[in-house]
Amino acid sequence: MNNSISLPKKSQQYFLLLAVLLITSQCLLLPTKGFCQKMADSKLEKMPVDLERDYALSALPPHLRKGATVYLLDPAKGYYIAQKGTNGFICFITRTEWEWGEFRNDLTMPISFDAAGTKAIFPVYQAVAAMRASGKFTARQIKDIVIDRIRKGIYKAPSRPGVSYMLAPVMRGYPGDPTNNKIMTMSMPHYMFYAPYMNNADIGGDTDHGPFVNNPDNTVLGDKKGPYGYIIMPAGEAEAAKIVKTNRDLLQRLVAYKSYYKIKAGGM
Repeated sequence: MNNSISLPKKSQQYFLLLAVLLITSQCLLLPTKGFCQKMADSKLEKMPVDLERDYALSALPPHLRKGATVYLLDPAKGYYIAQKGTNGFICFITRTEWEWGEFRNDLTMPISFDAAGTKAIFPVYQAVAAMRASGKFTARQIKDIVIDRIRKGIYKAPSRPGVSYMLAPVMRGYPGDPTNNKIMTMSMPHYMFYAPYMNNADIGGDTDHGPFVNNPDNTVLGDKKGPYGYIIMPAGEAEAAKIVKTNRDLLQRLVAYKSYYKIKAGGM
């Protein structure tokens, strides 16, 4: 016996419209809550492929670019390989920093890893991107999942010392502390060396004169419990100026794409 009720087509359309209006009104009233947050904020715009590739490669020094593997982001699926490399280095643009527990559409940080970082750190970025792309998780849920996986040992620190190059002429991201969600456009080419479970006091770091330790994981996991810290060495003033100059065309393309890439006086 079939107990289902078949509504007239006009009635079906009416109820569908009513459901959409109810969801929309709730999202307007509660823009940061669960499902509404996923609907409104989780979807990223796909960067033009050539621009994304060149921007990602700018993280690396020129001699490593030809042999590097380049990952691009499909906002509907996650990262995919656009260029298969041979030298053990990868580069990509991170669009979500899980420690901050929010989705943004204007965060772009070109980053690279050597073989050790590719094995230990990049899987976190891949998982975060895939979870966000699925639309099934809020930013807070993704943050909790990553924390849980780190604590369970699913995600581990790099097995050896290594380097991550972030030599792009411009980036747009957070200043470094997950308690501060202000985002900024920066020109700060720098080198990063893996420093798991370390804090700035361990090396007597000085953010004004470098090097210094940046470890956002310590904020969310507890001091000296973050596996993905880095000793950061900013590029010298002359080197940084050269990087900006040689990437003038890339900078113009980025600003034409989104005006927030324009570098202000002082590099910020």
